[in-house]
Amino acid sequence: MAEQLLHLVMGGKVKDPQTLEYADLDKMHFVGVYPSYAEAEEAWRANAQRTVDDAEMKYVIVHLHRLMEPHLPGE
Repeated sequence: MAEQLLHLVMGGKVKDPQTLEYADLDKMHFVGVYPSYAEAEEAWRANAQRTVDDAEMKYVIVHLHRLMEPHLPGE
């Protein structure tokens, strides 16, 4: 069984497509938390592709396991 490494997938409208400054935090789309990067990437890709025509919409993967236990080695 693989070690659980939590990842959060979220997205929303950004003020500038070249940054990660979100325009309205109240309207963020929290897709979910996933136990592996592979599962998070699948969810991220589905949402990013669904909104590909909107340059101001940006989805990201947040490595929660790195925030929760920064002393552990990365993936």
